[in-house]
Amino acid sequence: MNRCVCLILTIAFAGALHAQTNPLSTETKASFREVIDNIVKSGEMMPEINFDYKPVPTVRSFGEILGHVADYNYIFCGLAKGEQNMPDNEKNRHTKADLLAALRRSIQYCYTVYNPMNDADGVQMMKFFGGTRSKLGILNLNVAHDNEHYGNVVTYLRLKGLVPPSTGGGQ
Repeated sequence: MNRCVCLILTIAFAGALHAQTNPLSTETKASFREVIDNIVKSGEMMPEINFDYKPVPTVRSFGEILGHVADYNYIFCGLAKGEQNMPDNEKNRHTKADLLAALRRSIQYCYTVYNPMNDADGVQMMKFFGGTRSKLGILNLNVAHDNEHYGNVVTYLRLKGLVPPSTGGGQ
């Protein structure tokens, strides 16, 4: 068999084996990648003029949501890493470029926690807001939080006549 084909099959088998031996962490990583990709694509597709948009005065603007997601990526991933982070992107970043850069930095920070995670490491208990929670529990809570705010972002996009990335927009 051709060496290239053997290498490709070996890599594919190794990936499948990792997913079988670490199903919980593999699924958590995939969930984070999916939601965060949709949030970034949403930020890229929303015109800068709409980053201050609020459907009603009592909610966050589109840009504030992106800043909030960036802040809580740092908070949740920091807790899973045993670090404390208190960023303030939501209040201190205002332009599309600044908010997307802050969001991308928060994602890279989170990948330093998600990427090396395996199921055995994921069950380690960490301090979590006055209690304890497993590392994977904290990371799954981050995914849930990001999904919650992706739901907000979807509404804002639709109100501006844009199709969200998860339903075929922004491609």
